[in-house]
Amino acid sequence: MRRSLIGRLLAVSVLVAVCSIAATAWLAARTTSGAIQQEQGRALADDSKIYQGLLGYAATHKGWKDVGPVLANHAEFAGRRVALTTTDGKPIADTGTGPLPTKPSALVDPLAVDADLTTSADRIAPQATGPFTLPPDELEFLNVAAARVLDCVRTRSGLGSIVTGPNGHPRVTAPDAFVVSRCQTKDLVNPTKTEQAALDQLDTLTNACLDRRGLPPISVQLDFSWREKGPRVAAPAEDNTEANQSCITTARHEQLTPFVAPPALLYITQPDGDAPAGFTLSPDNWRRIALVAGGVLVLAVLVTMLAGARLIRPLRALTRAAQRVGSGDSSARVAVKGKDEIGRLAVAFNEMSDTRQRLEDNRKTMVSDIAHELRTPLSNIRGWLEATQDGVSTLDDELAASLLEEAMHLQHIVDDLFDLSQADAGALRLHPEPLDVSDLLSQVRAAHSARAAKAGVTLVTEAADVELTADPVRLRQAIDNLVSNAVRHTPAGGSVTVTARADAGEVVIEVADTGTGISEEDLPSVFDRFWRADKSRTRQSGGSGLGLAIVRKLAEAHGGTATAASPPGQGAVFTLRLPARTAVR
Repeated sequence: MRRSLIGRLLAVSVLVAVCSIAATAWLAARTTSGAIQQEQGRALADDSKIYQGLLGYAATHKGWKDVGPVLANHAEFAGRRVALTTTDGKPIADTGTGPLPTKPSALVDPLAVDADLTTSADRIAPQATGPFTLPPDELEFLNVAAARVLDCVRTRSGLGSIVTGPNGHPRVTAPDAFVVSRCQTKDLVNPTKTEQAALDQLDTLTNACLDRRGLPPISVQLDFSWREKGPRVAAPAEDNTEANQSCITTARHEQLTPFVAPPALLYITQPDGDAPAGFTLSPDNWRRIALVAGGVLVLAVLVTMLAGARLIRPLRALTRAAQRVGSGDSSARVAVKGKDEIGRLAVAFNEMSDTRQRLEDNRKTMVSDIAHELRTPLSNIRGWLEATQDGVSTLDDELAASLLEEAMHLQHIVDDLFDLSQADAGALRLHPEPLDVSDLLSQVRAAHSARAAKAGVTLVTEAADVELTADPVRLRQAIDNLVSNAVRHTPAGGSVTVTARADAGEVVIEVADTGTGISEEDLPSVFDRFWRADKSRTRQSGGSGLGLAIVRKLAEAHGGTATAASPPGQGAVFTLRLPARTAVR
């Protein structure tokens, strides 16, 4: 169990469950008994409505003169004694009698709302609108405009609603903001006369604050954001965002102070004047917590064991399959039962097994092909040498030339295999240098013209003024292989055309012939090693079958590609696409 995945999973789960339950029980015991006391001054869970109600009253009244009935309603609702005093302790209103606690429950100040009860950075109660409060005539005008815009939005999208701001200014909202912008009117978006006057006053107060700090003036928007005044000719030397926001908040305080009630201390106590009773856990409550914690722990252990068993099952199947693969059984596969991490692991394992089996099959095929290619020339050399040794034949010039041809064929196969092994190992070194492609194709034409003429094939090269940075030896080798292949498979009277052009930062070299072409089912295999169009695999059918594989490897080494196409009745076209500049490897 200590070394198994399910054992470790179970141990970790139990440890986490024990720690979390212990921490939860400790926090519940520590926090419950002092919850009410700790909530004082920030809006108690049961008394936050009292605080919010008085905060709204203070934001919409210039004083506390008529707060008595409001206080009485809140006290009746909560079953508490509610009292207000000035910040220096003078009574404002009280729903009870007797002395008040030494510590107030909260400070009611619409211009300094408790930070825990607001998301606004300036901590100003949203109900405090002051000079931004709209008169009845403007409200009526805006409501008519909002209804008209809402009808337009609902006609276009079927959805929409009116949201009213703290000062009564309506706004139309909908899921499709584009539809709202098409229907929106300036009457509804722009500030009203009252709002503009209040904004002008706020601008004056804000810019006076900024001027004292030596900062440029700004213009405050209706949502109390800001923008710079005048055209902006250059980026500011420093970011004044914090200073601008600070001055806007200071200006709003100065602007709203005449319209709101002064700060007052709020006291919430029991009806007899005592502070709210705390909550203390009894022995029964402690036992109840312990039972719940134990039940949660048992449930966590059971769920963990079930989950672990379900998790281990596919892992064990993967382990058995991996062991079979390690023993040489490349057919081992696992069933994929899900799309989670283990399912993806099973898919990856199956793909790995498929790849391994393909590589093994390719290895066996390649060994067989190499043996086949080497057997014929070696058999010929051995046969003639044995005949000479037995006196059946004489080692004359003709026999020596035949043996040399067989040896050269063997050397060609070995060289091709070496090139492919170097490319597979990433050890194929290139030595790029600037090339004139037309000169390169002229060399190719000169090298193959005699052979093409002997086969009755016309060899044509066409090159635009194209320059290329590549390894001249390796690139010539690739083109030679393609041209030799094309001449070999083009009947007398046909032609082989080699062209080069620039295309979007690449150099495209094409070798097209008018030969027999390649069947559609053979096209995907033309660059495979030892592939031949003639399945009889006699030497008369062509070379070793490695030429096109080498072409592809050389193109990839230059950072390019090699492709083949064979339009019906038009021969074959082999295309090399190479970057104009090849990186040194």
